[in-house]
Amino acid sequence: MNMQSDPTLVEVKIGALIMDPNTNTPIVVLKGVDSEAVLPIWVGAFEANAIALEIEKIVPQRPMTHDLLRNVIIECGLLASGVVVTDLAENTFYARIELLDKKGDPVFLDARPSDAIALALRLDCPIFVEQRVLDLSAASNPPSDNIDDDEQTPGEDWPELIG
Repeated sequence: MNMQSDPTLVEVKIGALIMDPNTNTPIVVLKGVDSEAVLPIWVGAFEANAIALEIEKIVPQRPMTHDLLRNVIIECGLLASGVVVTDLAENTFYARIELLDKKGDPVFLDARPSDAIALALRLDCPIFVEQRVLDLSAASNPPSDNIDDDEQTPGEDWPELIG
């Protein structure tokens, strides 16, 4: 089944890259392409920088990690069909990079959403979120004050951060 026609997937784009004023942690805000879906994902500083560099089309003097992975994917003859935020468990998001090999067979790589998003930008492929993840995020409780670089779900006050 084509990812765009899968009814359990919601296509999103990066709506914003902002800082959480309470934790000083970057947040990638994913917004629905054809829907009102909004999913904020707390990310690490390095991953936020990798996303920001690609959004701004800033080319570093030497390839960064996500650039290297993009080059490996291309040189191995793989085609990126998309990335999917696949799960939310214990306040942590999970993602998958979906590739096709030369025969058209799928190749799946587990990834952190921030890495998958940074790679999707470099490979110019779509980003999706499973509807179940959007539902879980909307119903989730605020994370504990013990925030680290794992991608955390938002607290109840996150809509005020998107403006």
